[in-house]
Amino acid sequence: MKFFSYYMGEELESLFYQPPQPFTKHSDRELLSYGLGATLYMPATRKNIHQEILSKKHAGLTSIVLDLEDAVGDRQVETAEAAVIAELKMLQQEIEKQYIDLEDLPLLFIRIRSFEQFCRIKERLEESVHVLTGVVIPKFSANEGKAILEEASVISTDEHPFYAMPILESAKVMYQETRMSELLGIKKIVDQYRENILNVRIGATDFSGIYGLRRSADLTAYDIAVLRDCIADIINVFQRVESPYVISGPVWEYFSGNERWLKPQLRQTLFRDHFGERGLKWRADLIDRNLDGLIREVLMDIANGLIGKTIIHPSHIKVVQALHVVSFEEYMDALSIIESATGEGGVAKSSFSNKMNEMKPHLYWAQRIIQKSNVYGVLHEKYTNIDLLQKEVLVSNP
Repeated sequence: MKFFSYYMGEELESLFYQPPQPFTKHSDRELLSYGLGATLYMPATRKNIHQEILSKKHAGLTSIVLDLEDAVGDRQVETAEAAVIAELKMLQQEIEKQYIDLEDLPLLFIRIRSFEQFCRIKERLEESVHVLTGVVIPKFSANEGKAILEEASVISTDEHPFYAMPILESAKVMYQETRMSELLGIKKIVDQYRENILNVRIGATDFSGIYGLRRSADLTAYDIAVLRDCIADIINVFQRVESPYVISGPVWEYFSGNERWLKPQLRQTLFRDHFGERGLKWRADLIDRNLDGLIREVLMDIANGLIGKTIIHPSHIKVVQALHVVSFEEYMDALSIIESATGEGGVAKSSFSNKMNEMKPHLYWAQRIIQKSNVYGVLHEKYTNIDLLQKEVLVSNP
């Protein structure tokens, strides 16, 4: 797998100074944690999931979560378990018949309801559990999360690595008076299983639901005060330089073209300066498709150090992943900082003559940019992330 696989040959070379590198579930854990991109959630009751995967129905998709929790009604649990087990076993059969290679599959995860359900599904899957890349753990807590992480570590082997992705979305994390002690408790548990943790995810919908809130398509998670404050504390605990994890952006819920109430957030200059009148028409099309809010939120995710995003519609794949591509300027600054971090000097003017690069404060940022560049690629100097959004990619309804 690799990002932007729908670009071929000369088109890829013309856009990318450094093209995206391929990766699989067997890639280095740190690199893989950057490679989830736009993670598409699918209800475990969805029909013919294995056929969609085999046919590569959703262009550019690199990671999928089969959801047994919120996407499944309480009366559907038994049916959903049976369905997801059947789909994964069919995928295993296709691999055994050599119709597809395990390395060609997107990163596959199941989102469970409980430790007991996880054990039950694992036992019923038998060898087919190796089709999975890991497990997503909703409402992860310091008290109950350890057992699931331990079970995930037991499944994991050098030949078949198996990862966990905790979702922070409980009331204890959200409530200000319990937040920091709960986050530090979770961090202590997660640190014990670091080699099996792929990333940390944020359950913005559950957090909002605690207060009866739901952000509109015109607002981002960062516009909701209690949500913004909680996300800031999660970043504070889990992204510290001495013991960092990749944190994924919260889900974007909207995909329809309903009538707007607020002014669009996409700046006209981004489109007019680069593409002229054609760019303004294209901007209008993005707004009509209700993607401008998503673009704004992804840019805020990236500004706060979050990487990748939970999505619920395939039309979001291209947007999320295009915005994560590293610019030529970022890449060259990052290389310069890393190469100069020898103790010989402390500060230098950027080769672009528009900023100051400080070797110590900017080193962690530079290392993260290089990791991102390995997975998402680096654009040629004359191109921007907006150029990648021009590509028409076939999108099917979920």
